[in-house]
Amino acid sequence: MFGVGDPAVEAAVRAYVKLMRASRAVQARIEPLLARAGLTVTQLGVLEAVLHKGPQTQRSLSRLVLTSAGNMTDVIDKLESRGLVRRAAVPGDRRSLHVELTTDGRALIEDVFPRHAADIAAAMSGVARGELERLGDLLRALGRAAESG
Repeated sequence: MFGVGDPAVEAAVRAYVKLMRASRAVQARIEPLLARAGLTVTQLGVLEAVLHKGPQTQRSLSRLVLTSAGNMTDVIDKLESRGLVRRAAVPGDRRSLHVELTTDGRALIEDVFPRHAADIAAAMSGVARGELERLGDLLRALGRAAESG
């Protein structure tokens, strides 16, 4: 088992702190645009997922935007109350509902998402494209290792 003073533990902790600081810095960069649009990061994730992947069940949206089923219900309720999404029956499955964009929801996400993506790109502009691709590969490997461990 790893212990304090173990070089592997120290390297992991240093990398973790850097990962968290970088994540918070990028998030701080993107949150003002979302706040002006009246959206949280999770709400934007739902709208973006439905825009790019089509109507989704709440369960699939929970997995896509990395939130709990209970939180997803609250997120969808809030988006629905604003007229941005609607729940619709899934043909052939009386137990399932799809979440789909309304006209207003589509207009909002089509307006906000390109600027959101540009904010992310600007926040990460200090890293070259090849390095970003490598970072993406490393983070995918880290995520898989953390999930299996």
